[in-house]
Amino acid sequence: MDRMFIISQKHQAKNDVISAGVLLANQLGVSPEVMSYCYESFSGDAYYNPRIAASVRLQILNEAEKNVETELTQLGAEQVPHHAVWCKNLSEHACGQVNADEYAMMLKSLAEPEHLQPTDWQLIRNTQVPLMLMNNNLVRRANSILMAVDLGSNNPDKLALNHAVIKQAKQLAKATGAKLHLGFVIRLPKLLRDMDVVNTQHLVKEAYLSHKQEIELIGLPPEQVHILIGDADLCLFELSCRLKAEYIVMGVRQHKGILGQIIGNTAEAILQRLRSNILVVPNVKLSDNPQLSSLI
Repeated sequence: MDRMFIISQKHQAKNDVISAGVLLANQLGVSPEVMSYCYESFSGDAYYNPRIAASVRLQILNEAEKNVETELTQLGAEQVPHHAVWCKNLSEHACGQVNADEYAMMLKSLAEPEHLQPTDWQLIRNTQVPLMLMNNNLVRRANSILMAVDLGSNNPDKLALNHAVIKQAKQLAKATGAKLHLGFVIRLPKLLRDMDVVNTQHLVKEAYLSHKQEIELIGLPPEQVHILIGDADLCLFELSCRLKAEYIVMGVRQHKGILGQIIGNTAEAILQRLRSNILVVPNVKLSDNPQLSSLI
């Protein structure tokens, strides 16, 4: 668990993903390695002639290797392992390559700053390790981290995920020197909020009191704990904007669906709104992690 898997692509929005990944790996005290993914759909002679296609593939792979090598040399990180692979299904290869026994994190640039692409969703749904999605569209960011935690759940799996999120967020804050904030949303339908039949201030005060012990155990001062009422995706988006959060740390519960792995609707809605670097923490099976089991 002492390695970071950095995904590099030819057509990626964030051109400095390798330098960002190497920097973060050094801050976290893990060893970076770069995998450059290449794939092109051929036409003409390259499509019909296997020998030409093989030659073009080799040329593209060599160029990718050379580009990564040049960038690592400029960073003074020549010792970082790097490989290039010809692969159509990036997410399948990466998730098969990166396991929790050997890797601490996977890092990738968001293909489009404004919304997640199918490859991003596949990585989120199938990753075995925390996945950092780097956003190329950060503006006026402060040195702050927001972790989204569900304080209101007694479900053992959700509690385990909470602990995993808190652990990752604290490690990231310590490594980057950023101020850590906690966001918890009490879900209340918009209809009830608009009708003004619920005293939302009273609900927030009650929540602070009922979760006082948990908040104290996390160890954050009151001004860095934010309990909000409304829709989780909108509340966390607005809070991240207010804090100018550089990183958002959130957990996702991966489930088996008809078409493969899926995540919850709330998590999907939150991820679609955020405009920060996002650290996605996958759910942890209690039986696979006795340390988390002992915390519950």
